[in-house]
Amino acid sequence: MARPDVIAVYPITPQTPLAELLSKFYAQGQFDAELIEVEGENSSMGSVMGASAAGGRTFTATSSWGLAFMHDGLMFCSGMRLPVVMVNVTRETTFMRGVLSSRQDIMGMRDTGWIQIEAETCQEILDSILMAYRLAEDTDILVPVVVCYDGYYLSHLSERVDIPDQEQVNEFFKPLADMNRLRIEPGTNLQFAVSPLANDGELVAEYHYKHSQAMERVKSKLPDIEKEFHAIFGRSYGGLVDAYRTDDADIVFVTAGSAAGTVKVIVDEAREAGVKVGVARIRVFRPFPKQELLTLLQGKKAVGFIERSACFGWDCGHLYMETSVLRHQLPGVEFVDFIEGLGGMDISKDRIRRALAVLKDVASGQKLESHVLWAGIE
Repeated sequence: MARPDVIAVYPITPQTPLAELLSKFYAQGQFDAELIEVEGENSSMGSVMGASAAGGRTFTATSSWGLAFMHDGLMFCSGMRLPVVMVNVTRETTFMRGVLSSRQDIMGMRDTGWIQIEAETCQEILDSILMAYRLAEDTDILVPVVVCYDGYYLSHLSERVDIPDQEQVNEFFKPLADMNRLRIEPGTNLQFAVSPLANDGELVAEYHYKHSQAMERVKSKLPDIEKEFHAIFGRSYGGLVDAYRTDDADIVFVTAGSAAGTVKVIVDEAREAGVKVGVARIRVFRPFPKQELLTLLQGKKAVGFIERSACFGWDCGHLYMETSVLRHQLPGVEFVDFIEGLGGMDISKDRIRRALAVLKDVASGQKLESHVLWAGIE
């Protein structure tokens, strides 16, 4: 539906069903695109970078060690401000090579300069990819976008999805027809430096500054794009942070990905019992929604983070670590980190109930020996 010009993919579990289906569509002639069957993920990133530099719309997808294999390309791609769109189906990356669900792989991408969007449902995967092209190719942004979703819990899930009409997608993409960017055009006098060697510190600082400012513009651009999306398709996801029953909450869960659905079930259950609790799902991890979280968490008593990754060197999870920068602006709000779901462990309703019980105690003034609790290490 996004009508890419070039797709380059290499299959890797649990991304493989996506690569297989794209290959099937290509073989059946269902879309007009060049499909490059590369020998590895580093080549897939190189292929879409070249096509993007020539002005094409591109797509690739990977998981886990595949993402690690293209790591150098990730930085080249964002540094050249190429509007590539990629999917990463999250998976564990440890020395044990776990073919299991985790957000550990995508956390290794945090500082590569990509916009990171995380989906909760299969419907949101589809919708986020469409919005990712609007975002990446906007001349005020021109930064690559990765759409992430949980391996197995979403990648191998059968769930009802509303497939929009192509005419609706074409209408949503109309603003991109007026977008203009530098590109390689043989036979023209246009000079376009691809991956320039910069030995001038001030020039490097200028590149990074402009890139950083483009990332900050995402915070206002994406909500506007989502409003347009809602007007056409009737769906929206809360912008950078999807807040659920948080307005009057004393306790707020902060999480990302498919686990948010389970947390919402427990929030509804607790509300029926008179407990004022809500959940804030971080939908956009890069740029990190600092101001949105600061506004949302003001006046709360306890905040619990439900994590699927470990931030080595901080002895906590990444959501807890990133949000901790706000603690000095949130007096009286207690943070508790629950590292759950590593190595494919299910973040079950019982696990969330246990976390809520801890947060209720903390909200009432009880002190904890540790504010970071690891699932299974109790």
